[in-house]
Amino acid sequence: MTLTEPIRNKAHIKSLLNYYLNKGELRNHLIICMCLYTALRISDVLRLTTDQVYDFQNHRIRKSITIIEKKTGKSKTIALHKNLITALAVCFPSTKPGHPLIRNTRSNKALSRVQAWRIIRTAAESLELPQKVSCHSLRKTFGYHAWKSGVSPAVLMEIFNHSSMAICRRYLGICQDDQNIVYLCQDFIG
Repeated sequence: MTLTEPIRNKAHIKSLLNYYLNKGELRNHLIICMCLYTALRISDVLRLTTDQVYDFQNHRIRKSITIIEKKTGKSKTIALHKNLITALAVCFPSTKPGHPLIRNTRSNKALSRVQAWRIIRTAAESLELPQKVSCHSLRKTFGYHAWKSGVSPAVLMEIFNHSSMAICRRYLGICQDDQNIVYLCQDFIG
């Protein structure tokens, strides 16, 4: 089994985000947005229901969602990024309470993990991204770019439910090149 890596190039992320949007395939666009902006595992994204993200009584997208993670059994509340709220808003004109958020168009049931993987891989391959991209790559991409922008590794450990900094560091794809940048930018010695 190969280890998935985060997408490090921001232009590649933008291309991936726009791939299905430009084709008008909004469900597929939403899958990518949900994975990138929430850092949820694909199994948790696919378990989301419309009620969790949309307040049907007040006719608006919620500002946060609360889930019980399938893998850990832990409760997690996630604030929704404005770009994700926009993507969700586009998907809601034909949505009903109690439905899976991301549905198989044929059966109206929740999309399978294999189908989600195919959707993400198809976009990545069509865009000729240099690394293999999977559903889990998008979760790691969230963490990698949060870390690069200065988010504390301790906060990321909490988001990902990692038990140690070593696991978190390996997960984020912090490599020797990243470490070298830190070594080379230290100017405290004249």
